[in-house]
Amino acid sequence: MPIVAPSLLSANFLNLQKDCEMLNESQADWFHLDVMDGSFVPNLSFGLPVIEHIRKATTKICDVHLMIVEPEKYAEAFKKAGADILTVHYEACTHLHRNLQQIKSLGMRTGVALNPHTPVHVLADILHDIDLVCLMSVNPGFGGQQFIPHTLVKIRQLRQMIQERNLHTHIEIDGGVTLQNAKSILDAGADVLVAGNTVFRAEDPIATIAALKAL
Repeated sequence: MPIVAPSLLSANFLNLQKDCEMLNESQADWFHLDVMDGSFVPNLSFGLPVIEHIRKATTKICDVHLMIVEPEKYAEAFKKAGADILTVHYEACTHLHRNLQQIKSLGMRTGVALNPHTPVHVLADILHDIDLVCLMSVNPGFGGQQFIPHTLVKIRQLRQMIQERNLHTHIEIDGGVTLQNAKSILDAGADVLVAGNTVFRAEDPIATIAALKAL
């Protein structure tokens, strides 16, 4: 079964506790937490104080996705806030290997995100240090966008790279995941589905999560 990681970027921030409780009761595996700085991406989301409160509201894995410049300045703070997985963008890291070493030294799992225009082969020499690759299937910065079909090609390429190296790296897909396209995403080789609007705008979010898990 896939790992389902609902993105709280689409949650109701006037009643965030209720949405956290809903996810706790559901079959969701992870909480996906998108941090945006208005510089790396053209939007602002939430940061450390919100993540600290979400951490208190759940025992599930907190999958923190940093869409920010200079993530190394904040890695320790996000660990203290409750991140279990810390994902940084390849495009934001001049010294990616150093970034990943820092994340590991702090006791978190390592994630690297790639924007739609970035080919997967840029990770060839460092894939063995990565626990999770987050393929952006939309341009980062906003929820509710349409899935970019070429992502399926990138998933297949990345899955082949992982298998050739006998690794256990997760492939996470972030952006435009729906009940209609999720099976093709999984068939291509992904194993983690980030779903924002698909879950939180659903008439029955718990049933929607269960449907994603059943694919």
